[in-house]
Amino acid sequence: MIVTNDKGIRDLKHDIATEVCRLTWEGKLNSEEKERIVFRVSPGPKPEYRCCVYKEREIVRERIRLASGLNADVNNDTKNVVQVIRPACDDCPTSTYSVTDNCRFCLGRACINSCRFGAITRGERRMHIDPQKCKECGMCAKACPYDAIIHLERPCKKVCPADAISWDEYGFCNIDDSKCIHCGHCIHSCPFGAIGSRIFLVPVIEAIKAGKRVIAMCAPASEGQFGKEIGMSALREALKKVGFAEMVEVGLGGDMTAAYEAKEWLEARKEGRKMTTSCCPAFISMLRHQFPKQYEENKSNTVSPMVAVNRYLKSQDPDCVTVFIGPCIAKKGETLNEFIADNVDYAITFGEMSSLLESRDVELLPVDTVYQEASVHGKRFASSGGVAAAVMEAMKEMGEDTSDITLLQCAGGAECKKALMMLKAGTLKEDFIEGMMCPGGCVGGPSSHKTEPELIRFRVGLLGKADDRKILDNLKQYPMDRFSMYRDGHLDS
Repeated sequence: MIVTNDKGIRDLKHDIATEVCRLTWEGKLNSEEKERIVFRVSPGPKPEYRCCVYKEREIVRERIRLASGLNADVNNDTKNVVQVIRPACDDCPTSTYSVTDNCRFCLGRACINSCRFGAITRGERRMHIDPQKCKECGMCAKACPYDAIIHLERPCKKVCPADAISWDEYGFCNIDDSKCIHCGHCIHSCPFGAIGSRIFLVPVIEAIKAGKRVIAMCAPASEGQFGKEIGMSALREALKKVGFAEMVEVGLGGDMTAAYEAKEWLEARKEGRKMTTSCCPAFISMLRHQFPKQYEENKSNTVSPMVAVNRYLKSQDPDCVTVFIGPCIAKKGETLNEFIADNVDYAITFGEMSSLLESRDVELLPVDTVYQEASVHGKRFASSGGVAAAVMEAMKEMGEDTSDITLLQCAGGAECKKALMMLKAGTLKEDFIEGMMCPGGCVGGPSSHKTEPELIRFRVGLLGKADDRKILDNLKQYPMDRFSMYRDGHLDS
């Protein structure tokens, strides 16, 4: 799970999102009410968490804009769902190499002698590194006999697997839209809460209020996130109380994706071609941005479970409004992805769902009813290895021998990038790559609500209650011939 001890930030975000939802239900989300939120959160005259109350209030204003589905900065026209709250971003050091008090002004001056750029000079109490001249080669840190020079990397940049983060001359963080894969790892890594994402609760509420048939789609990672007794049935009941017409578990889409990826993998295997999975949008974005040739040649053309369920629902009711709920920021980016047709209308995180429920005073409570639309294999898409295991299961159900198939399961940005580099270099030994950008898989996403041990324990109990239906048998209940399971939109002949 990619979180720091950021409870204060999460509480602030939740408070603002809940209040924005309440005002939207009441039809009062106007500029005057938004300012009331600002002054309630930061009443003054003394600041609570920043240098001055005026900066605090500007941060709250930008968070309200994000919570309303708008860009944080009114003057920024970016389409990226991950955005920088600039008033909150100014306290990180701009120099990545710094000299500590361990410096002894030694006679050897190994640091100065090692620097080829003239960036190091003698300061008043220790050596000084000029950030304008420093090229961040790290030679001075290696040369210092006292380990007095340390490498300070901004938390957001450190966790970014796509090298999409830099900063300007004033120290403000910049996100390169052409590189960003919307994984959201930077959001919870920032100790100042200076990075957030656009929240699409306002249009969801407005659609419900307008009487539209709004359908919730809960990710396989949902089971276990809210306790050992809160499974899909409990989520379904709570969401219907809020105003959703129905809820469908996206594990069903896992069954769909597994069946169709199995067909693709079998065909690719006959051709001697390696393939990657298609479920994680952040992994696919990395593939498209950094490995374009492999994106065209090795990526599965099957849509993700989210898109699969959306297309199924739209084939039954073209006018319905679909809302994906999960632990993933990248799913928000996927909904706006121009490379995928017939996509989900909106995506929200578990934390945002909690704000939505609280805004209507709805609690998540255990229920006695049983709701299951996915096989246990589709449900396990949420964990690292689950996608590949489901595809292999589908192959076996097709009567194929899978005993000699080899898989590479990657979870986390570093593992995914390493696997794709091997694929590009032609040194990948395995037949297929399962790529998930978050450690542990989707269950470890940025909006995950539990620690990994808790999740494993709760999910074992909840998934143990599922019946033993097979993937292909389960799909016989659904009109798979009515919609496309492929990114290019073609139907099976």
